[in-house]
Amino acid sequence: MRKSWYTLLLVLSCVTFSNAQGNAEYKAKLKQMFEASGSEKSYKVAIEQMFTMFKQQKTTVPDSIWKQFEGEFLKTSLDDLVEMLEPVYVKSLTQDDLQQLIAFYETPVGKKYASKTPIIMQESMQVGQQWGRKIAMEFQEKLKAKGY
Repeated sequence: MRKSWYTLLLVLSCVTFSNAQGNAEYKAKLKQMFEASGSEKSYKVAIEQMFTMFKQQKTTVPDSIWKQFEGEFLKTSLDDLVEMLEPVYVKSLTQDDLQQLIAFYETPVGKKYASKTPIIMQESMQVGQQWGRKIAMEFQEKLKAKGY
């Protein structure tokens, strides 16, 4: 009986270790994909924008403190984000999928797309807002026509 418990414990330990190792490999690949796709740069820009906002709110904090904090957050935040996003990505993309995306982003067109994505996203958000306003107006007109 005791031997069975040891065997079960050994098997569970191996499974846990292999899953943890698989997660680490997946997270590393996910981080590599973020870097290749230019997402890492976008995240860094977002952090820099947050710090600009914080600086405006807390004007008594010396610049040296802001630089120290910003450096710390830029180093750790991507790792934190990968940790938080891994469950989201693992549901939809395999490690092989991530590798294929990385391969795409390493091509000339992939590099071009990665460099243009922030501009495309910014302009797309503006177009999306216009589209949303248009739909809202049409919806209101249709409700009004129906007497609501």
